[in-house]
Amino acid sequence: MTGSYEDRDGWIWMDGKMVEWRKAQVHVLTHALHYASSVFEGERCYNGRIFKGVEHAMRLRRSAELLDMEIPWSVQEIEAAKYEMLRVNGWRDAYVRAVAFRGAGDEMGVSAAGNPVRLAIAGWEWGAYYGEAKMKGAKLDISKWRRPDPATIPSEAKAAGLYMICTMSKHAAQAKGCSDALMMDYRGYVAEATGANIFFVKEGAVHTPLADCFLNGLTRQTVIGLLRQKGIPVHERHILPTELAEFEQCWLTGTAAEVTPVGQIGAFQFEVGALARDIAQTYEAHVRA
Repeated sequence: MTGSYEDRDGWIWMDGKMVEWRKAQVHVLTHALHYASSVFEGERCYNGRIFKGVEHAMRLRRSAELLDMEIPWSVQEIEAAKYEMLRVNGWRDAYVRAVAFRGAGDEMGVSAAGNPVRLAIAGWEWGAYYGEAKMKGAKLDISKWRRPDPATIPSEAKAAGLYMICTMSKHAAQAKGCSDALMMDYRGYVAEATGANIFFVKEGAVHTPLADCFLNGLTRQTVIGLLRQKGIPVHERHILPTELAEFEQCWLTGTAAEVTPVGQIGAFQFEVGALARDIAQTYEAHVRA
């Protein structure tokens, strides 16, 4: 599937029915377009099964609640809609994007509690998020933007507005020939990449930033569980930027990223080592089991 995302063949589930791809549109005065009243999920379907689909649907509804929105479809109805979308498009391996948003209505200001909450579920066939970096190791820039204090934003929500600085950071990184950017949190600790969590290896143990002000990704949680099943120590803690020089290996995790080794962050170099490769292979086998 290639070309502009607005000009493709296929079907998108929208507000309870299947809509032809090119007709799945909203009005320019949709509240979400002006005030970022939108939440979403990115999921992958492997061999006809969406990995952790129910958990994603639950998080979508929880994210909406954190933004003072109520999605008028249950977890079970959302799950059924995803599989219907995949079925009519003929996909067994695909990326799935569910997005809930406050639509156009009688109100057009910061407050629009009376406007309808809408839901759309699309999908597309998508390979490795970082391309060749999946095997060679991604190169990361260090962003000037920081993940915000959770007292200023609902950090547990996968909300569209929280990705604004991620887009800006990734654009800056790509302009430097990097795949992505590492972001610090509001205190200056290592946080995450623009759309993926991050892990480091030192002396046989794994270290990953404590998810206390950014999204605790479902892939992150899965990888931590797989590592512990292997008997590998995992330390969830605050990590200082100065510690980057001490780590031997590094990788990113996320639904889109899956498990992608990192070869460089700024001036710091990492080996695409045995543990990074092993956990990537273990994760691949796990999601396709």
